Amino acid sequence: MSGSDFERLKKIVGTWEAAAAQIKAKGITPEMLMEDEFSQWALTTPLYNIGEQVYRLSPELKAQFPQLPWNMVSGMRHRLVHDYEGINWSIIVEVIFREMPGFVEQVREICTKRAHLDGTLEE
Repeated sequence: MSGSDFERLKKIVGTWEAAAAQIKAKGITPEMLMEDEFSQWALTTPLYNIGEQVYRLSPELKAQFPQLPWNMVSGMRHRLVHDYEGINWSIIVEVIFREMPGFVEQVREICTKRAHLDGTLEE
C-alpha cells in the first residue's frame, strides 16, 4: 500500500467520524435526512469527500480488499455531484445510517494493520 493510499484511507475514516459526530450532535435522523434540505447538504459533503478519496485509491489497494464496495462508494460520489436533482434520498439514508459505518470500520481495520506493519500506530 502506498503512502498516499494510507493517507486517503485515514481521510476516509476522519471524514466519516466528523460526519457521524455531527449526526449525533445535531440529532439527525433518517426522517430528517429525507426532508430537511440543510441536513441533506450537511451530509452529502462528507459523502462527496469520502467518494473522492476512494476514487483516488490505487487499483492495487482496491484489489487487495475486493470485499469492500469501492466502486459503489466512488460511484455514489459521482452521482451526488453530477445528478444532484435526481438523488434518491431513501438510498442516501440507507448508505449513511446502515452501510457507511461498516464500510468505514473495515477501512479503519486496514489502517490499523498498516500502522502495525509500519510501527506507526498512534495510541
